[in-house]
Amino acid sequence: MNYIEFIRRDMEGSDLDTRRRIACELLKGIATHYGNVVRNIVSAQIQTLLSSFAANPVNNWKDKDCAVYLVVSLATKKAGASYVSTELVDVQSFFESVIVPELQSPDVNGYPMLKAGALKFFTMFRNQISKHVALKFFPDLVRFLASESNVVHSYAASCVEKLLLAKDEVGGARYTAADINPIFPVLMNNLFSALKLQESEENQYVMKCIMRVLGVADLSAEVAQVCIEGLAFILGEVCRNPKNPIFNHYLFESVAILVRRGCERDLSVSVFESSLFPRLEVILTNDVIEFFPYTFQLLAQLVELNRPPIPPIYMQIFEILLSPDSWKRSPNVPALVRLLQAFLQKAPNEINQGDRLTKVLGIFDTLIQSSSTSEQGFYVLNTVVESLEYVVIKPYISHIWAALFRELQRRQTVKLIKSLLIFTSLFLIEHGSSNLVDTMNAVQPDIFNVILSHFWIPNLKLITGAIELKLTAVASTRLICESPILLDPAAAESWGKMVDSIITLLSRPEQDRAEEEPDVPDITENVGYTATFVRLYNAGKKEEDPLKDIRDPREFFVASLSRLSTLSPGRYPKVISEIVDPANQAALLQLCNTYNLTIV
Repeated sequence: MNYIEFIRRDMEGSDLDTRRRIACELLKGIATHYGNVVRNIVSAQIQTLLSSFAANPVNNWKDKDCAVYLVVSLATKKAGASYVSTELVDVQSFFESVIVPELQSPDVNGYPMLKAGALKFFTMFRNQISKHVALKFFPDLVRFLASESNVVHSYAASCVEKLLLAKDEVGGARYTAADINPIFPVLMNNLFSALKLQESEENQYVMKCIMRVLGVADLSAEVAQVCIEGLAFILGEVCRNPKNPIFNHYLFESVAILVRRGCERDLSVSVFESSLFPRLEVILTNDVIEFFPYTFQLLAQLVELNRPPIPPIYMQIFEILLSPDSWKRSPNVPALVRLLQAFLQKAPNEINQGDRLTKVLGIFDTLIQSSSTSEQGFYVLNTVVESLEYVVIKPYISHIWAALFRELQRRQTVKLIKSLLIFTSLFLIEHGSSNLVDTMNAVQPDIFNVILSHFWIPNLKLITGAIELKLTAVASTRLICESPILLDPAAAESWGKMVDSIITLLSRPEQDRAEEEPDVPDITENVGYTATFVRLYNAGKKEEDPLKDIRDPREFFVASLSRLSTLSPGRYPKVISEIVDPANQAALLQLCNTYNLTIV
């Protein structure tokens, strides 16, 4: 059994084929009916084992290991608690009398089973051990990272990583940069050194700890340089033969968090580019497909951190992005879309050159034709509309609407209709209601009214998400208050129905108005094995609000209606009373009262 398997079974409690685990499970079962009796017997046995160890530590070390194992294995998590507890011993005193001597042992390689047990106890009961006590042993945890035992230095790394996740009484981080800074240089040195130990070259526990430390500690330019060089070297090594997907994931997360936090502290993105680009180039040129989704996400992060104009090397990568071959592997698609969005936002002028925009919209057209990637296609389209000037996209708008109407005829799924509503709302916000109506009707006469009555009004209530709700509510409000089509007295019924839908969207909870449709993937897309896309949390795209200047969509709606009504007093209350649902009329009145506004 390798050390990874041992740790997995030991930490997760899946070693049910061992006698001591089976015995502990039996004790747990008996304790559900005879709790006090079991606790008294086991507590006495623990003291006996510890006394035996104290009498002859060299020969009886297994007795101490057994005592610690009993405490750890019989610990339970009470209902509603976020941590484990035990009634067999007092955790604080047991830690100080039994665990601390092992943590302070100068020989990190002696009695590895005792060291592993002590580290496991520290990890499991980290929430009950007070901060000032735990901090005294951080240097010891760092020492154990140098242990020759794979299990010991893995448990030490896991203990540090879990401690950095601990919360204080108000839910904030218990351990901060100030706690880590004194040991940070030697901690990082020992973590990287542990990855050079035999069989730990791809130790996932060590790499996860590196990721967690980089997310907490203060990062200077010098430290960031050393860390990115170390991570880039490891990346170059694993590119040759990726074996451990968990290790690889934490490696890319470590790179992403280092880049993000380094640039947040005004470090130049070029510091990271010089180390990363040679390795990312190897991944792309040598077709290391396991790393493609990670690579594209990292590149997106780097593009976003650059200030325009972006360096020419990125536009070479952009040409790869436009190649149809890049999009054939489905796990690449979300990451490629993320990268394409970054280019659209940071290099709009470059994308407008040659036939690049035509190719970008060709990618959008391809993506929306599959139910599994249609949402990704809308992400591309939304970013095009947000990032490029109207004069740039105007020649392509008819083709965009034609593609969307084609898909709407082919399949009217909830997901497609919601994506369409969000896009049309964004188009209206960015380029005005007149351009929205005119460009739609240029494709097919009066198609706007069809879309409005058959899709926009009846499905507006399905929109979920705070930004999406605000976007569609504000766009719909502007439509009824600005568009000549809806302000025409002949369109009173459509106007009233749209008001009714907006009130439903703004006044009712999501669970009462929205319905979700289960995704049914295309069968042909699932034939054969493909690597899956895994999102890098630390390279994630920040969700942008296109309406930052509007704080409250409800107030915007009522204020807009109030202003509109002053232009034709008496007209709109009549439409509202005739067409809007009575419950929504009451909700509208309540909104008016809330914001001290009236509709006259």
